[in-house]
Amino acid sequence: MSVRTVADFVVLLHEELGLELGVEDVSLGFDEVPGWDSVHLLRLLTVLERETGRMISVPDVLGAPNLRYIYELAVR
Repeated sequence: MSVRTVADFVVLLHEELGLELGVEDVSLGFDEVPGWDSVHLLRLLTVLERETGRMISVPDVLGAPNLRYIYELAVR
C-alpha cells in the first residue's frame, strides 16, 4: 500500500494497527484517538518506514502532537 493521501494513511491505520478512524480523527491529540496506546506509535513508525522505503526521525515522531503530523513527516 502506498501512502499518498490522508485517506491512504487512515486505511493504513486500520489495516496495520486495527484502528477504526476517519480522516477527521488524524488531527486529534493522541489522548483523544479512540483505541490509541503508545505501542501503536512504534508499530506505526515501523510500518511507515516499510511503506515509504525511507527512515523517519524517531525524535520527530515522539514529539508529534497528532497523527496528521506523523503523516506529514512520512510523505514530505
